[in-house]
Amino acid sequence: MAIRSGMEGKPWYWGVAIGLLVFGVLYFVMHQWQFADLESDIVRQERKLSDLQAQVQKGRIAKAQLPQFREEVRRLETELDKLLRILPVRRNTPDLLRRIRTLTEQADFEILRIRPGAFVDKDFYSEWPIAINLHGTYHDLAMFFDRISRFSRIINIENLRIKSLKQRNEYHSISATFNAKTFIYKEPDPEAEMNEAQSGSKRNPSRRKSASSKGAAK
Repeated sequence: MAIRSGMEGKPWYWGVAIGLLVFGVLYFVMHQWQFADLESDIVRQERKLSDLQAQVQKGRIAKAQLPQFREEVRRLETELDKLLRILPVRRNTPDLLRRIRTLTEQADFEILRIRPGAFVDKDFYSEWPIAINLHGTYHDLAMFFDRISRFSRIINIENLRIKSLKQRNEYHSISATFNAKTFIYKEPDPEAEMNEAQSGSKRNPSRRKSASSKGAAK
């Protein structure tokens, strides 16, 4: 008994068409099976490439702005240097006392006392009073205060008391007593700030717990 394929009497191109159709179905199945993972990997690599290109672009922009950033850093460093001259982080006791003595010697003062006092801590700075007592003239004292005001660091004159001398001469007619108060910047202490923050965080839960217990009692 002969097996019939159903193609008897059909034109030759029918066989070709059916063969192409079968080939297309097989290709589609193999493509889905073998190349699906490959396409997913290609998509992932394309996304990674896009991210890298974006990072490269950001790097180019940052590089173009680098001279501007450096100029800004130099400007800020200059400003910081000016501020540290006005409000230094160190006492520089010998230098400051030497400059004060030089001013008094230029005006023929008789220095009776220059005594640095104790520091008085404030929020971000410390006050440093220096008690001064000298003999001179009104004119010389005014010149002394004028020169003090020209110092780069801040120095305030406080508690000024002037009285006439009983024994006067051409160089000394008054006695002046005052405090030359200057200021020291307190640099932040990261460890102290961390300890303070930790102690504050430890105190807050107990307060919240106490408040919640009171609320529950009500």
